[in-house]
Amino acid sequence: MKNITLHTLTEMKQDGNKFACLTAYDACFGQLVSEAGVEVILIGDSLGMVLQGNDSTLPVSMEEMVYHTRCVSRGSKGSLIMADLPFMSYATPEQAMHSSAALMQAGANLVKLEGGAWLAETISLLGERGIPVCAHLGLTPQAVNKLGGYKVQGRSADSAATLLEDARMLEQAGAAMLLLECVPSALAKAVTDAVSIPVIGIGAGADTDAQVLVLHDILNITPGRKPRFVKNFMADAESIQDALKAYADAVHSKSFPQPEHGFEK
Repeated sequence: MKNITLHTLTEMKQDGNKFACLTAYDACFGQLVSEAGVEVILIGDSLGMVLQGNDSTLPVSMEEMVYHTRCVSRGSKGSLIMADLPFMSYATPEQAMHSSAALMQAGANLVKLEGGAWLAETISLLGERGIPVCAHLGLTPQAVNKLGGYKVQGRSADSAATLLEDARMLEQAGAAMLLLECVPSALAKAVTDAVSIPVIGIGAGADTDAQVLVLHDILNITPGRKPRFVKNFMADAESIQDALKAYADAVHSKSFPQPEHGFEK
C-alpha cells in the first residue's frame, strides 16, 4: 500500500470512496493491519481495556500511549498512524501541545482527542504548530462517568443540533478529521454531509466516510458481550490475515456496516 496521507483521505471522501480504520497496539499487528489494506491505524486508549484489563480507558497513561505508538509505527507499512491523547493529557492547550508532541515524535501522523466546542482553541493551536487533529464526538469514553455509562448520544433534537454545530465549529478551528461514536445513523449522515473533512464512524451507520473497530473485537477475542456495532470477521476466515483483509474489503465495498450495526433515534 502506498503511504496514506490526510490528502489521500480527503480525496477519497470527495470521490465517494470509503476507507478503513482499525486499532493496533504493537509492531506485529501494525504490519498485518497495514498489509491488509487498512488506511488508518488507531493506537487507541482502548488498550486500557483490551490489553490491560481495566474497565475503562481512564487509567491509560501518556507513557503507555507513547510506547504503543512507537511500536505500531515501526511495524506499519504505509498506513496513516493516529494516536489517542489519553484522559486528562489535554486539559489545557499547553498540556495538549506537550502531549501531542510526544505522540508525534513516537511516530503518529495525527492525534485524536475527545470533546466538543471547548476544544476549538486547542485544535487551532495544534494545527498552527503542525499537529493534525481528529476530533472525537458522540460517545466519548473518557467522559463515561459524566455520561452515566456507554450510551448512544445525539438522540434528542437538542443534543443532535449541538453535536452538528460542534462538528462544524471544530472543522472551522482546523480539525483534520472527525470520529463519531454511537450516534444515530441519520445524525452521522448529516454531520458527514455538513463537513468537508473525512468522518470516521463506529456505531454511526453506513454513511460516514470510514469505519473503525477495535482489533480484538473483529477477531472475536474480546471477552464478554460485544457492542451491536461489532462484527466477528474471524467467523468465515481461515487466518487472522484473512479476517483483517475481510474487514478492510467489507468497508471499501460498503458491505459493512449493515443497518443492524447502527442506531436509530
